[in-house]
Amino acid sequence: MSVEEHRPRPSLNRRSFLRGTAAALAFPSLAAFLEACSKSPGGATGGASALPSFSVASPTNPVKWDIPATNKAIASGLTPEQGGVVNIYTYTDYIDPEALKSFEAKYKKYNVKALVTTFEDTTEAITKIRSGGVNVDLYNPSYDQLGKLIKTELIQPLNHDYLPNIANVWPEFTNPFYDQEWRYTTPYTVYTTGIAWRADKVTADIAALPNPYDSLWDPAYSKKLSVLDDYRTCMGMVAFRNNLSPNTTNPDDLKLIHKQLTQLNQTMMPKVNVTDYQDLPTGVVDICQAWSGDAINMQSYMPKGQSADVLRYWFPSDGKGAIDNDLLVITKTCKSPVLAHLFLDHMLDYDVAIGNFGAIGYQPPQVKITPDKLVSDQFIPQNLSAAVVLPAYFDTGQRSLELSPADDSAWQLIWQQFKAGA
Repeated sequence: MSVEEHRPRPSLNRRSFLRGTAAALAFPSLAAFLEACSKSPGGATGGASALPSFSVASPTNPVKWDIPATNKAIASGLTPEQGGVVNIYTYTDYIDPEALKSFEAKYKKYNVKALVTTFEDTTEAITKIRSGGVNVDLYNPSYDQLGKLIKTELIQPLNHDYLPNIANVWPEFTNPFYDQEWRYTTPYTVYTTGIAWRADKVTADIAALPNPYDSLWDPAYSKKLSVLDDYRTCMGMVAFRNNLSPNTTNPDDLKLIHKQLTQLNQTMMPKVNVTDYQDLPTGVVDICQAWSGDAINMQSYMPKGQSADVLRYWFPSDGKGAIDNDLLVITKTCKSPVLAHLFLDHMLDYDVAIGNFGAIGYQPPQVKITPDKLVSDQFIPQNLSAAVVLPAYFDTGQRSLELSPADDSAWQLIWQQFKAGA
């Protein structure tokens, strides 16, 4: 099956729903959940031990999570559950329906079903998993939630014997910093954050500017600009503009970020949303902050008669920008754990993964995927090749790591003021 068969098609993609807004973080059940995290068994060995709830792993402090006696992986060699159901808990339109159908066809003799239950943000998702408000088998978290999920035994460890297709993905993900030895996680998608623009509307070559981030403060694009409605992503962009860490907690750094966001509001009057994948190709904006998956999706939203050749995406060529990934994990309450493992392996199959890429626009970390192949197979045009995520970016780029409650509150306050127009 060729890449060409799976060019991205229009959809309301995963990043249209956020990991959590200020309102979501105030969800009434969250405090109880966090308290449980700090009291529950479990912890980490190796890079850290008995990590506090919000002292999570980082590339400089990798973690190998314990597997407690109360939460062992399933045995090897088990038969798939007859009549079993695998219910995937994920964002709207963040999995290819064809992947579900092909899984059911592959295990037809077991009369299996693959279903999807959706959530709008991960605060809601974790709260419902913990309370039993949903009955799901696989969950689609980001890595900064992993400690909470493991400590409260909301997810179960993996038996690698059922997952031979892990050999298809970048070696990085068999020993990631957030889950050494990949005891609990398999990778799902990878993405960068950069700047997208229409070359027929923006005369400057953004990628050639001394500091491309400055373009988002250029008055020439006032009222024709958007930034992403995600506090860590947008504020992190200001940090990158100033050569600061996107995880900074330094009060002076936060003051500078606040000041420049205020300038952005006053000078640019930007749209703050997550519809850039539609807004840029349709001319609502001329330039925007964008996730790489959304940049790839933009070609599907070009108006009839207009060429996607005008689209551009920039991410630092040295890889020193924002880089992140999403995961799949198996819940502790999973009723069909063998099938759940087999579904994870199914999503690691190259043909399934590339089909999923075409459906959602977000790249799986498959070894076979290269910029040259994606362009030569006409999966994406040459002008968007910078949106392809390279393995080296995980060595050079920076992740958005979890913040302590106090530091997160400081970030949230600045974001609330920005959203209010200050």
